[in-house]
Amino acid sequence: MRFTFDPRKSVRLRANPKRGIGFEEAQEVFTRPYWLDRRSDVPEQYVAVGWVRDRLYSVIFEIREDDEGEILHLVTLWRSTKEEVRLYEENS
Repeated sequence: MRFTFDPRKSVRLRANPKRGIGFEEAQEVFTRPYWLDRRSDVPEQYVAVGWVRDRLYSVIFEIREDDEGEILHLVTLWRSTKEEVRLYEENS
């Protein structure tokens, strides 16, 4: 699985105490079981809720393509809300 993201935004997310990680760490969500839902149609975005280390995070991403295939473009992330934790527990 390939990823892209804005490295400057990753630094800002990591420095934000409410986020706590950057996009580099957030890629771990996709290596374990996660809950997936469509977030919006325009642009077409998805939310994945899954584990990074010992905490659930929610990651917004878009699916893009190039000559080599699909790329997950990470848009933003946050520590999962109680509702997102509930959805993860019920659907994963």
